[in-house]
Amino acid sequence: MSDTSKLPQSSQRPKLPPFDPGDPIGIDDLLAPEDLAVRETVRAWAADRVLPHIADWYERGELPGICELARELGSIGALGMSLEGYGCAGASAVQYGLACLELEAADSGIRSLVSVQGSLAMYAIHRFGSEEQKRRWLPGMASGEIIGCFGLTEPDHGSDPAGMRTYAKKDGADWVLTGRKMWITNGSVAGVAVVWAQTDDGIRGFVVPTDAAGFSAPEIKHKWSLRASVTSELVMDEVRLPADAVLPEVTGLKGPLSCLSHARYGIVWGAMGAARASFEAAVDYAKTREQFGRPIGGFQLTQAKLADMAVELHKGILLAHHLGQRMDAGRLRPEQVSFGKLNNVREAIEICRTSRTILGANGISLEYPVMRHATNLESVLTYEGTVEMHQLVLGKALTGLDAFR
Repeated sequence: MSDTSKLPQSSQRPKLPPFDPGDPIGIDDLLAPEDLAVRETVRAWAADRVLPHIADWYERGELPGICELARELGSIGALGMSLEGYGCAGASAVQYGLACLELEAADSGIRSLVSVQGSLAMYAIHRFGSEEQKRRWLPGMASGEIIGCFGLTEPDHGSDPAGMRTYAKKDGADWVLTGRKMWITNGSVAGVAVVWAQTDDGIRGFVVPTDAAGFSAPEIKHKWSLRASVTSELVMDEVRLPADAVLPEVTGLKGPLSCLSHARYGIVWGAMGAARASFEAAVDYAKTREQFGRPIGGFQLTQAKLADMAVELHKGILLAHHLGQRMDAGRLRPEQVSFGKLNNVREAIEICRTSRTILGANGISLEYPVMRHATNLESVLTYEGTVEMHQLVLGKALTGLDAFR
């Protein structure tokens, strides 16, 4: 017979914590106090400065006061927050991810502002720039006094950046930059642009002050997604730059692609913020909307939808946290970032669509956040790598066979 004398008595067993509908599998137990503090700071800022206005901004297709918002984001350490030095917060990857989740729970356009500033423009200068470039640009970008943008995508070259036509040629000691970039977040309000171009020596990155002669950034209008975000075209008409405008520490596509991988990591978290906001709206609605004499949340089909959404939402957050820990340990591979973006954005869109069915006709109203998040995520689904590109990244990793060409 087994010895049961050493088994804990029922009175000695630890008491189970209550079930938390907002954190059903206890992910908060994985977060340090510093992580929670970052999350609460960003959540409180978004609740105060974005949520009361975002429906109006979205309906108008504007992001008024973007320069002021950038300075406020800088004041809470949200710009380039995972970078070290030069006025940056030096936060962990997990903390940066939590910030992205809270920002996108407000609106994808706000998270895009922060991602492009920190994970693309600032990251490129921080990782590949000269000490002079870092000192000149990064402190002002970290504070939000200077807004940055990142020029890679072109009108005819999105998923295939190697085919870019923007070209920089040497003219004495100077560079002369000519070409166009498309779908550039922050472009029309940026003080500095990181622009990637073909050269005789391969693809190089250039730090371009936007007041340079020949540079313009007309804003793109008539969008039905990311409406509360500044999206622009960049036009370079023989922009003359000094020799030290080039990023000295990288040549080739590995430069812009490493920046994209860093930004995609933020999307892995951010998409779950949009999903969470839509899910919470559906739960609240289901508990108060009555049909056939009782709240619709009491019907089996509605509860099945809510349960399935909760499972995918918190699986996605758990995946994001795992990838963040790998990034903090220096072990996160680009293929793993593709895994996260592919899964989390697809699931976030499905959560928004299912939430819309629970809200019925009210789901298309800007009184609720669901349709706004759903349309924003249609852009998030394809920028910084389409579904198909991330599938092929994973396919190559799984088989060793390259199906891109």
